[in-house]
Amino acid sequence: MEGKKHLHSINIFMIVAIFLFLHFARFSDAVGKASGGSKQGKWELLLNNTGVVAMHVALTHQNTVIMFDQTGEGQSGYRLRHRFNGTRCRATRNDMEDWSCYAHSMEYDILGNKVRPLRLDTDPWCSSGAFLSNGTLLQAGGYGRGSRRIRYFKTCDNGNCDWKQSKNLLSSERWYASSQLLPENNRAIVVGGRRVFSYEFVPKLHSNDKSFDLPFLHQTYDRNAGGNNLYPFLHLSSNGDLFIFANRDSILFNYRSNRVVKKFPRMPGDGSRNYPSSGSSVILPLDHRNRFQKVEVMVCGGAAAGADRAAEQGRFLKGLSSCGRMVITGNTHKWKMENMPGPRLLNDMLILSTGHILIINGARRGCSGWNNAASPSPQPYLYNPKKTLGRRFSVLRSTKIARMYHSSALVLPDGRILVAGGNPYRKYTFRNVTYPTELRLQAFSPQYMDRQFNNWRPHNLSILSNDDNMYGVKYGKEFTVQFRLRRKPTSNMVEFSAYAPPFTTHSISMNQRMLRLRCTKLSTANGWTSAVLEAPPSPNVAPSGYYLLTVVNNGIPSISQWVRFTHA
Repeated sequence: MEGKKHLHSINIFMIVAIFLFLHFARFSDAVGKASGGSKQGKWELLLNNTGVVAMHVALTHQNTVIMFDQTGEGQSGYRLRHRFNGTRCRATRNDMEDWSCYAHSMEYDILGNKVRPLRLDTDPWCSSGAFLSNGTLLQAGGYGRGSRRIRYFKTCDNGNCDWKQSKNLLSSERWYASSQLLPENNRAIVVGGRRVFSYEFVPKLHSNDKSFDLPFLHQTYDRNAGGNNLYPFLHLSSNGDLFIFANRDSILFNYRSNRVVKKFPRMPGDGSRNYPSSGSSVILPLDHRNRFQKVEVMVCGGAAAGADRAAEQGRFLKGLSSCGRMVITGNTHKWKMENMPGPRLLNDMLILSTGHILIINGARRGCSGWNNAASPSPQPYLYNPKKTLGRRFSVLRSTKIARMYHSSALVLPDGRILVAGGNPYRKYTFRNVTYPTELRLQAFSPQYMDRQFNNWRPHNLSILSNDDNMYGVKYGKEFTVQFRLRRKPTSNMVEFSAYAPPFTTHSISMNQRMLRLRCTKLSTANGWTSAVLEAPPSPNVAPSGYYLLTVVNNGIPSISQWVRFTHA
């Protein structure tokens, strides 16, 4: 009798094991079938002409993308019938060459796949930006008369929004500066600029607010190579201090007390990482499982030593292949180095909802500047931070469009990557050059968007606040999300991410941030799955504002929905 019971138990165990094997084999087989094409992703041409070079781009919570160039380019790809002051643009030589008869900023409607022109009164060339808590884009600096200007773009749903220029001015000229949204007072810090070694805060509370000297910028300035510390990488640590990386060095900075808290080890290797060497950087996803206390930064690519001078002579040195990761919290700090599949600079680094890092756009040789780079990098790299060293990178499908100097990329709510821009010339140049000015707009779809994964993809995501707060979800409070799954979920396969979209320009994705949120309850009823999530604990972890919330089921993400984290 006991033997029969034992045999019966073995049979049940084998049936369950076979079921689980077949269940997961189907998913593994689906991934395997994608290896021919979709595993490497797919490219799609969205528009032949965006009107302007997308030197700067930002995704708004109204699902539009703001893109703008410099006004000094003169003629863009979008001629206006009337100037923004109302006067008519005529077919005269003067008007044909007048920059005010052309658009230099556009709003791209993602759903409608169309653009509309926006007004710019001063030049925002090589400027910085951050979203305030209400979703307004704060944009600082630029060139010439625009170098001390502060501009705002507040979204609306009637298509009549436009740039507004503040009467207050920056304390210093900010050309090639970086911005980071801060946890308190709905303000951003603006750091650096060409031959500017200071920082200041915006919006201005008083017209006489001043800037503050930052010796670190003096120390990292390379006089003979165009600076190599312009557009410094800024990341907000989870204790509210600011990580600043410039050239090859980095510090943890308490901007409240104007004090350097830590000086980190120099990143190994030759060359430089910041403009005009133009590598890129991200802060890896923060995780509720360690209470968001482990903060790790990653820096990839850049230019070889002497690349700036060599490019002026028509020689384009091979870029850097190396990446470095370093935990900036705790007491032990060491760069852990590894290599990309090839050399890269002018590259964008984006955090995908899966937690992987996409490295896209760029060149293999040279540095930033007019005609200073060669050999485009057409293949995106996908980086999985959780894999073992040597197995983290994979190479994705190539684009046929060169995206080098003044190109950009953004993650869209549906999971695609918007790719735009590229112009190595002072004017829009389309003929008799190796790399013409690029106005085409593309979307790159990673493997996870393939239709074969729709059985795993969460659908119909909606967000419900549990505290009846019409302004968003308060820090540390619970809120509920609902979605549909064609397969019954298990708690260890479903993850929830909140992503702060960046302001992107010159290989810098300012304010980009992703958090893995805690799920306290997961239940299914009437075809709907409900999850109770916990908002981030503080604005140090997640500065107040709009985030894209995504449900990721076994590596397959939903379409994201907007959620706002707030004090009030």
